[in-house]
Amino acid sequence: MPPRKKTPAGQAELPGVSTMAELKAILWKSADKLRGSMDAAQYKDFVLGLVFLKYVSDAFAERRDQIRDELIADGVPESRHESFLDDKDEYEREGVFWVPEGARWPDLAAQAKSGAIGELIDGAMDAVMKTNRSLRSVLPRIYNQNNVDQRRLSELVDLLSDARFTGHDGKSARDVLGEVYEYFLEKFARAEGKRGGEFYTPASVVKVLVEILEPYKGRVYDPCCGSGGMFVQAEKFVLSHRGRRDDIAVYGQEANERTWRLAKMNLAIHGIGGDLSTKWADTFYEDRHPDLKADYILANPPFNMSDWYRRTDDPRWRFGTPPAGNANFAWIQHIISKLGTRGSAGVVMANGSMSSKQSGEGDIRKALVENDLVACMVALPPQLFRTTQIPACLWFFTKDKSARAGQTNREGQTLFIDARNMGTMIDRTERVLTDDDLAKIANAYHAWRGTSSAREAGLTYEDELGFCYSATTDEVRAADHILTPGRYVGAPEGEEDDEPIADKIDRLTKDLFAHFEESTRLEQIIRKQLENING
Repeated sequence: MPPRKKTPAGQAELPGVSTMAELKAILWKSADKLRGSMDAAQYKDFVLGLVFLKYVSDAFAERRDQIRDELIADGVPESRHESFLDDKDEYEREGVFWVPEGARWPDLAAQAKSGAIGELIDGAMDAVMKTNRSLRSVLPRIYNQNNVDQRRLSELVDLLSDARFTGHDGKSARDVLGEVYEYFLEKFARAEGKRGGEFYTPASVVKVLVEILEPYKGRVYDPCCGSGGMFVQAEKFVLSHRGRRDDIAVYGQEANERTWRLAKMNLAIHGIGGDLSTKWADTFYEDRHPDLKADYILANPPFNMSDWYRRTDDPRWRFGTPPAGNANFAWIQHIISKLGTRGSAGVVMANGSMSSKQSGEGDIRKALVENDLVACMVALPPQLFRTTQIPACLWFFTKDKSARAGQTNREGQTLFIDARNMGTMIDRTERVLTDDDLAKIANAYHAWRGTSSAREAGLTYEDELGFCYSATTDEVRAADHILTPGRYVGAPEGEEDDEPIADKIDRLTKDLFAHFEESTRLEQIIRKQLENING
C-alpha cells in the first residue's frame, strides 16, 4: 500500500483522492462494506450518525483553535486560556455544539483498534446529546449491537479520521462534511427504492421550487420535511445571493422518527438553526406549529396517501373536505392555511391532483382557482423520481398576485408550464433537470410575475407554444378547472422526435405501468364506495 501523503496541516490525505467526487465515492464504498446483516434503514442511521459525530467534533476543534488564536492576538496570558477554551458559551454563540472530553473524534480514533469502539461511539453519542439540548433523542446509539462488525467499524473510523475534509475548492471541513452527508442521503434513497422517497426529494426538483419562490428572507416551512433537503437548498439560495443564514427562519415537521433524526442532523451539519419541534409527529393529527404563518412553504408530501388522520370538521378544510382515501388535497389545504398574508408555496404533487374529480377533489380544485390562489402549474418530466413511477407536477400558490413591489399584476391569471420534455437521462432509469432547464422554468415564472430578478435580468414574458401560457380564470373555468399544463400551452409546430426508440419504449412502458397503478387505486376507491352504498 502506498504511504499516505501529508497535507500542510499535518492531516493525512487519502491516496489518490484529489476531488470532492472521489472523496465521496471512496467514503461510500468503504462505508458500504459495513452493511453486513443490517437492514437498509438501520444502516443509513449508522453511517450518517458517524459522519455527524465527525462533523461536530471537527467543528468543535475548529472553534477551539479560533478561540486560542483570538486569545493570543488579544495578549491574554496563557495561564488563563483554559478557562476560555472550556467556556461552552464561546462555542454555542457561534452555532457550534459542545463536545465533552472522551467524545471528541481524536479520542475515539486513538482507540479504534481497542475492540470496544462500538461501545465508545455509543458513549460519545450519549455525551453529545446530554450536553446539547437541541440534540436530545436525536443521535443513534446502535454501534455496539451484535450485528455490527467491530473490525470493519474501526476501519471506517480510521477512514473518516484520515480523509482530507479541507482543501476542496476552498471549502471548509464543515462544508465538505455537509456535502458528504447530502451525498450519502441521496445514495441511501436510491438504495432503498420506493421507501427512499419518504426522506429524500431529488435535488433538481427542490431547486425548481427554490428558484421560483426565491426565499430571500422570512419564515420557511415544510410540513413533511423528510431529511430537511428543502431547508438546505433554501439556505444555499440565500447564501448564493449574498444573504446570511439568519435571513431565514426554518420551521418543519416530520412524522417518521428515524427521518426526523436525519433532518435534525442535516440541519445541524449545515449550521441551520431550524425548529423541527422537540419530537416527530403526524401533521394532520398534531400540528406542532399551530400558530405559524409562513412567508414561504416548500413541500413534497407523500403521493396519494390513503392512510391518514382525517377529521371532517377540521378548520383547515376551507375549500372542501378531502376524501378519506387520498390526502393530496388535505396537504394542499394545510399548506394554504399556513401561508402568511403575502406568503407563497411550492408543492410537489402526483399528476392526478391536476384533473381528478373523485370524491369532491374537483370541487376543491375549483375553489382554489376561484379564490385566485393558484399562481403557477408545472408539469414535470418522467423519471425524475427514482423512488416512484407516478408522474409528478408542481403547484405554486400565492396569497397576493397584485402589483406590489413593482411586480406585474397577475390577479385572475395562472401560468402553465409544460416541462415534460425537459431534463437529461443520467442512466436508463433516472432523469435530472439541468441548470439550463432550471433557468428556463424559473425565468418564465419570474418574467411572468415581473419580479425584481426578472427586471434586473431584463426578462419580459411571452407565451411560448408548447412550453408556457398565461391563462385567465375564465379560460380555466371553461376547461372545467382542470390544471394540466398541456391543455393550455398547446404543441409546437413541426416538433421533431429525436428520442431513441429503445429509450422511448422504456419510458412509455414505465408511464403505462404508472397509469396501471393509478387505475388500480381508483378501482379500489370505487369498489369501496359501491360497498358502502350496497351495505
